[in-house]
Amino acid sequence: MTFSKYHILLHLIIFMWGFTGILGKLIHLDSYILVWHRVLIALIGLGIYLLFKKKSILLNTKKDFFSLCIVGIFVAMHWITFYKSIQLSTASLGILCLSTTTLHVTWLDPLVMKRKFSIIEFILGLFVIAGIYIVSSDFSAKDYEALAYGLSSAMFAALFAVFNGKLVQTIPSTTITFYEMTIGLFFLSGILIYQNQFTIAVLFTMTTSDFWWLLFLGLLCTSFAFLATIEVVKRLGAFTVSLSINLEPVYTILLAIFILKENELLSSKFYFGALIIIVVVIANGFIKHQLHKMAMNKPVKMN
Repeated sequence: MTFSKYHILLHLIIFMWGFTGILGKLIHLDSYILVWHRVLIALIGLGIYLLFKKKSILLNTKKDFFSLCIVGIFVAMHWITFYKSIQLSTASLGILCLSTTTLHVTWLDPLVMKRKFSIIEFILGLFVIAGIYIVSSDFSAKDYEALAYGLSSAMFAALFAVFNGKLVQTIPSTTITFYEMTIGLFFLSGILIYQNQFTIAVLFTMTTSDFWWLLFLGLLCTSFAFLATIEVVKRLGAFTVSLSINLEPVYTILLAIFILKENELLSSKFYFGALIIIVVVIANGFIKHQLHKMAMNKPVKMN
């Protein structure tokens, strides 16, 4: 596969991730049940891959297992609140809220990774808040509830990203994902048991289209996308991948316009606020890259 083909693969992955928001509308299942199926299918797909590649999933310490348990719950909560937001409002709103993950990382990363607080990221975060204010100016009570779920989803996504950034330093990414999916499945099963919904009648009553969309979501948008991303990062670098992923809300909003006709439901203010948020998120990636290059090129003082 040539270099250019990896760029195509990267944008195919981002397109599939962008489509996950659309699936929140196309799959007619409660958010808890939808995510339960997504995690189960993704876990089966990843498990087959690990068996085929004969990769070990043993952990070095109990602390690693405990950490993965916590992050697995973060992953489950991120997806639950994400789809809850979409089901209450629109796919465009859900994915736009997810773009604010960067804002949460601004204050979480210094706490977890002991990194210096960035005033630039804080200022960019203020622009994101301004964008959210413009987006929500014409909201109904139900839309505000969806906004709360969406922003909560972004917070859980930030927690997931920051803690995984620390875990991946000592644990293979495939092992991390396997444990997090497993814990997420047990966590969701516990919630469904508590809600008296953990029955065959509840879990497996769905339309034919729901079934096929769930397979697409679990196998392609989750298992395949994750494994393919690992290879793409190796070929193109972390910066190219992370910057390109910021295009996910663009793909989702465009798909929502053409597939769900959400442009008929949303005002011009929404799209103006969305543009501010997306530009800020992409600008954040460029600024980080430039600062990293400056730090790398800075001459080392000799004593």
